[in-house]
Amino acid sequence: MQPAANRPMTPSEWGLLLGLSVLWGGSFFFVGIGLRALPPLTLVLLRVGLAAAILALVLRVRGIPMPRGASVWLAFLGAAFLNNAVPFCLIAWGQTHIASGLAAILNATTPLFGVLVAHGLTDDERLTGHRLAGVLAGLAGVAVMVGPSVLAGLGGEALAQGAILLAALSYAFAGIYGRRFKRMGIPPLSAAAGQVTAATMLLLPVALAVDRPWTLAPPPAAAIAAVLGLAALSTALAYVIFFRLLASAGATNLMLVTFLIPVSALLLGALVLGEPVVPRQLLGMALIGMGLVAIDGRLLRRRAGRSEAAAQGKS
Repeated sequence: MQPAANRPMTPSEWGLLLGLSVLWGGSFFFVGIGLRALPPLTLVLLRVGLAAAILALVLRVRGIPMPRGASVWLAFLGAAFLNNAVPFCLIAWGQTHIASGLAAILNATTPLFGVLVAHGLTDDERLTGHRLAGVLAGLAGVAVMVGPSVLAGLGGEALAQGAILLAALSYAFAGIYGRRFKRMGIPPLSAAAGQVTAATMLLLPVALAVDRPWTLAPPPAAAIAAVLGLAALSTALAYVIFFRLLASAGATNLMLVTFLIPVSALLLGALVLGEPVVPRQLLGMALIGMGLVAIDGRLLRRRAGRSEAAAQGKS
């Protein structure tokens, strides 16, 4: 069987990846609103805590027991550290210092880190030339879409930008680490519930000690709505899809979602809010599309096959 990272994704997997990009693209919007009223650690704690409660309720309704055993919960804690605690806190803090557009560009380095980490740590998700070319084209497309004016701030807030890059690297390691749940026989819903529950356990004492949330003023309705959207959609539902895609399509394919997040945000803005689409954004989308075609590899293999057949016909 062809390794997950080196086979084309199915149409249903591409559909799930697009849906995940919409859910995670919305997280930047929700975080931006939430940070107006809540400090970063408290916001992240509410995000994972409410998501854990939602998924625990879903498991109870469906009659699915929460996984047990020390080895399982150690795995959940590892996933929570790499996939929630570290990147969520770094991104939330980084967004208090840099524009969300620049954060999106820096976050889009996740697939680049992903293919390099997967190449070094796995045997079945090895780096290929067309995948690296596709990742670089996709990263360039995100930069073009967001625009050169955002890049003018590059280097101005070095710590904040470094935080977003560290978050992207953490996501890359999390994708590889999370592959173990399929081997352990843990279904996506249970894996998502266990991870965000473990993340809540990790973040609760830190947020209580640093932010002292009981001293904060009650948040306004807009912030409450943003927290609920962040928890229910961008975390609970998103991580069920995340673990399903991770099990079927592989870690490096899954990380392509960060290329689609700006595309989803642009299309939602145009369709829902009537925002104009400028030529630069269309060019960026074209570069991202070319990158995804290169990573998918089907068209390239088809063209190579036709060229080989034509050469054999002439000989």
